[in-house]
Amino acid sequence: MVRTKGSLEAAISKALTQWEKDFLGRGSVSVKTDILRDMVIVTLKGVLTPAEYALCKKDEGRLSIKKIRCELVESGRDALGELIQDLVGIEVMTLHTDISTKTGERLMVFKLTTDLEKTLT
Repeated sequence: MVRTKGSLEAAISKALTQWEKDFLGRGSVSVKTDILRDMVIVTLKGVLTPAEYALCKKDEGRLSIKKIRCELVESGRDALGELIQDLVGIEVMTLHTDISTKTGERLMVFKLTTDLEKTLT
């Protein structure tokens, strides 16, 4: 089966949305995946709840939300790496992630051991 870049990006977005629902209890509003060389870059929008947005109005709350959300993703890091590896067929070397408490957007970058983009049509 020939994999296209677009179909794989869509499959990753769908799988990450399901992971969020299963692991975190709710999914983001929208997910966009981009494959670039040896990276899978995922942008998740609408990650924060209304209560979290309210907490983010103060510095202490903002830092607290970032810390808690980071720890939640870190606790599922192995499962996330396996999920991506199963979908792309390449080992995940590292995962980098951050969340914007201003926009409620999370960015995840999965760094792979080889160039995935070269293998796609």
